[in-house]
Amino acid sequence: MTTSAQHTWTTTPATADEWITRAREVATLLATDAVQRDRAGATPHAEVALLKDSGLVTLLGPVEHGGGGQDWTTAYRVIREVATGDGSVGQLIGYHYLWFWAARLVATPEQIAAVEEQATRDRWFFGGAVNPRDDDLLIVEDGDDLVYNGRKSFSTGGKVSDVTVLEGVLEGTEKHIFAIVPSQQDGIVFENDWDNLGQRLTESGGVRVEGVRVPWAQAAGYVDKEFTPKVYNTLNVPLIQLVFTNFYLGIAKGALAVAAAYTRDTTRPWPYAVDVKGAAVEEFHVLETYGGLQAKLWAAEALAERAAGLIEAINAHPDEVTERERGEAAVVIAAAKERAIETGLEIGTRIFEVTGARATANHVGLDIFWRNIRTHSLHDPVPHKRAEIGRYALLGEIPAPTWYT
Repeated sequence: MTTSAQHTWTTTPATADEWITRAREVATLLATDAVQRDRAGATPHAEVALLKDSGLVTLLGPVEHGGGGQDWTTAYRVIREVATGDGSVGQLIGYHYLWFWAARLVATPEQIAAVEEQATRDRWFFGGAVNPRDDDLLIVEDGDDLVYNGRKSFSTGGKVSDVTVLEGVLEGTEKHIFAIVPSQQDGIVFENDWDNLGQRLTESGGVRVEGVRVPWAQAAGYVDKEFTPKVYNTLNVPLIQLVFTNFYLGIAKGALAVAAAYTRDTTRPWPYAVDVKGAAVEEFHVLETYGGLQAKLWAAEALAERAAGLIEAINAHPDEVTERERGEAAVVIAAAKERAIETGLEIGTRIFEVTGARATANHVGLDIFWRNIRTHSLHDPVPHKRAEIGRYALLGEIPAPTWYT
């Protein structure tokens, strides 16, 4: 990075509004060279350093350890703001928040306190190697240790993370075990194979896990080698699906802002119209297109805010959340995600209609927005999300917790 690597903050935000302002400052810095960094596709070390320097990585951390002590509503808004400047970095900070929170989902109170203190104090940046479409990592017992082995084809955060969340199955059992391990060790081998259409700076390539050792005491949520499940353990999927929703919305918002600036400053009015205008911003079809796209974006954002409110209601009583409450939140999140994808893809395509042929030049970079949403929105099929919503609307059924619902 260039400009964005030179900024240093000396204070920590104290309120939700101040954190969102900080996120906007980060987004502004990221936007200054977003096109050049996308084209280069380099490992985003400087971008993660910016997230740390700004304090955004500590947003959910305890105040007593230097964190923001904020809730998920604020976290989602921060993700959205960061993604307006760079969709890849919006994804990185969103995944970081999910993995930072993972201890609260499954760990013991003592483990939660220990992880959150160190992660906040040392400004850890989290990655995760938990792609469920691959075979589970295999875990074997070796005395007081667990030993993880296997491969995951996606590991967002990769080389730029301080710690990686692993998940596997204990050999000969059905016990799934999460653990947080240092990313920089011989047993974590990042394959440097992320070369995709969009979200190019997320370090989401494959990883090999070879003999990574974890003490049984650090197996998240296990006491005397046993785990007591509860509904709240399954909230990781709704949380991250809403992470997706918000960085899609941020990307879409960024697309509209960049396109609007181009239309105001560069796009010329059509000289062969029946009613020739003095500027492109006076043309009816331009105004109508921007108005329609903005209205759709505002509607999608409102639905995402509603979904965040359901997450907050669950977080207010994590030990008593019911399957119904969890399922109804998942349905609304599915709807918000579906709307964010459809709206974002439409914006990413139609901005070219109101910017003009010259806006397709590589140096303008309007292609980034569609590429980013199109790439990540294939994470899990949108038609299945619509079917989940349909089963709820038609039959009153809620989705059963899986790795994708």
